[in-house]
Amino acid sequence: MRSWLLLFACNLMWALQFTCVKLVQDQVGALFTVWGPMTLATIMLVPMIVRERRGPFEKGERSKRDLFTFFLLALLGIFPGQVFITWGTRWSLASNAALLMLTLPVSTALLAYLLLGERMTRARWISFALAIVGVLMCSDLHLGHMNFGKGYLLGNSLIFFGTLGSAFYNSYSKKVLERYSPLEVLFYTYVGMFILMTPLVMSEEGSVFWHIPGFTVKTWVGLALLTFFHNFLSMVLFLTALKHLDAIQAALSNYLITFFGIPIAVIWLGERLAPLALIGGAIILGSTLLITVWDKQGAPNEVPTAGPSAIE
Repeated sequence: MRSWLLLFACNLMWALQFTCVKLVQDQVGALFTVWGPMTLATIMLVPMIVRERRGPFEKGERSKRDLFTFFLLALLGIFPGQVFITWGTRWSLASNAALLMLTLPVSTALLAYLLLGERMTRARWISFALAIVGVLMCSDLHLGHMNFGKGYLLGNSLIFFGTLGSAFYNSYSKKVLERYSPLEVLFYTYVGMFILMTPLVMSEEGSVFWHIPGFTVKTWVGLALLTFFHNFLSMVLFLTALKHLDAIQAALSNYLITFFGIPIAVIWLGERLAPLALIGGAIILGSTLLITVWDKQGAPNEVPTAGPSAIE
């Protein structure tokens, strides 16, 4: 029961991300929105890493090549999983972003097939196709005058590619989870993100540092929630819960991100989803239920991952 309460809490924290992006977007760029909170969360993780290394965790054989794996996890996993979703949420609705997170299990199955050779059943292909249809229906797309920037298509496309990044992280991290603990994988990929993003932030959004004294309360609230809850505490709770629940149970709990994310956006930001978007969301939900509940054929032993890409 305690583990399920922890999952309940961490999914609520992950659901805050989309609304927080909207809260800070007037004063903080997309790169800084990711870099600032993640950097602070990395520092907060250091004592936990030190304490874990003193514990009984058995480390597998490690090599310098693992550094390249962590860099790939940061570059192709967390970077799109955080930055693309942040950009996409700015050009869409926070409630749309929460809805599109339902595509994560489907995307993870596809990436596991491409990267790890796991079986891609007919049900999984159907699920992926349905997910794409649902994304388009959520995008206010008018086929009569196709314009990639029309409605929410551009933002939703970025969010969807962001979920693919999270799926890459969840799949490819299995290559190092046999030799590193989930907390170590999370910490080292955060470090990789710091190395990757710092030059970008300094060159593209360096002026933000001069404007910090002028941040409004709304901006500070958004950044604080992203730092402590989204990037730090939620991941700690998730890893704690994984000690007592298997990865399948933990993955199914991610439906709560959408369950929490849409009401938060409606209450805090006053957003409303169009009827077509609600139908698209129902299709996405059906696609992800098909792959996680009804598809019994491709259920290999799962290796626990460090959450939905620090979603993520």
